[in-house]
Amino acid sequence: MSKTSSMNNIVACADVLQRGARIGAEIRNIKLAGDLPDQMIAAINNLVLKHKVLFFRGQGHLDDGEQESFARRFGKLVPHPILGATKGTSSILDVDSARAGMRADLWHADHTFVDAYPKITVLRAVVVPEFGGDTVWSNTVAAYLDLPQPLQRLADELWAVHSNVIDHAIMPRASEVDKNHFDQVYTKTIYETEHPVVRVHPETSERTLVLGDRVQRFVGIPKYDGQKLFDLLQAHITAPENTVRWNWKEGDLAIWDNRATQHYAVTDYGDQHRVVRRATVHGDVPVSVDGRHSGVMRVKTTK
Repeated sequence: MSKTSSMNNIVACADVLQRGARIGAEIRNIKLAGDLPDQMIAAINNLVLKHKVLFFRGQGHLDDGEQESFARRFGKLVPHPILGATKGTSSILDVDSARAGMRADLWHADHTFVDAYPKITVLRAVVVPEFGGDTVWSNTVAAYLDLPQPLQRLADELWAVHSNVIDHAIMPRASEVDKNHFDQVYTKTIYETEHPVVRVHPETSERTLVLGDRVQRFVGIPKYDGQKLFDLLQAHITAPENTVRWNWKEGDLAIWDNRATQHYAVTDYGDQHRVVRRATVHGDVPVSVDGRHSGVMRVKTTK
């Protein structure tokens, strides 16, 4: 039996329900664990590459260690570059709405302010509010393909500077406590990295847009023109046709390709408590259409 046939048979043991034409699939009838057969992990990886984000209900048996054991099957785990990892773990970030600066209600890919930002993110729902608190993902490959060819050619040539420094003006819903957290904690080390606006995906060879809330400016383009250009390209990424929305239940798990998506955590749950825990898998340095690699411009400790 061929390797492809073997993986297809393993996938057939579960139900794959597509959640959108361009992004997202729910996988049913599977219990995730770190000791799954290699063929099953390979099949899941292929589905991630195809659908960009996968959803698994009913994974309440996973704790932090078991979540990391599963995530580690896709590569080396890495902690948050600034906030580190929960004690006793390699990469778990406790995204708790009760803590300052933990509401990610801006479109972003994880950690693009560093060069080799994560390739895979694994997120587990621990505390889910009675209403609200969904997450939305977008397919940045589909967004690129939607661009008219002249805009594709322009995007292919563009480079952008990403940084963890966030302009408070783009955070209208952030409290003063959140803003102080970003100023005093999140930017205690300042990162600036230059990425191509279009990277070539290392596994699929697809072209994917690299933008999001970490973009500070385009290289060689004045701020005024750059903002209009950013808004135009980002609007293609967040077009409803390119997105999928997930309504969390306790014990759910999502895994996505951080190189080919952006995501947005909707803060429509008021003062209710929401906790999700995230593990991240080390990525590779992006490569542009013309073969150039992303590069770190600055890492500066301010405090």
